Amino acid sequence: MERVPILKIGEILLVSIQVDMSDQTAVQLQEDLAERIVATGCHGVIIDITALDIVDSFVGRMLSTIASISKVLDADTVVVGMRPAVAITLVELGLSLNGIRTALNVERAMELIAAARADEHELAFDDEPDADTTASS
Repeated sequence: MERVPILKIGEILLVSIQVDMSDQTAVQLQEDLAERIVATGCHGVIIDITALDIVDSFVGRMLSTIASISKVLDADTVVVGMRPAVAITLVELGLSLNGIRTALNVERAMELIAAARADEHELAFDDEPDADTTASS
């Protein structure tokens, strides 16, 4: 069975799908990726599908499942390298890829993940009571 490589780049895991996705390969990728997110503490997953000529409903569901698993483990998912024909096929199949953001390239995906993390940190600090208001109460 072929395995999909998962590379760590800073706080991000990069998954480059270069093989046809069978059921067994997809399940193995989901397990491998979940384990790597936990082991590394990464907060972002970029899935590069540049090498895929066709994205059918199976691959679309697999991408959505990976995004859901990653989100539960506190990692955002961005899919990159989608060809125009693939985008058209996904729309025609009615696949919305829930929970997945897309970007044209890896650099833009990294920017999206960094911005999402910054927004989360800003929200977390907004929820904390100010020391000035706490002290005067």
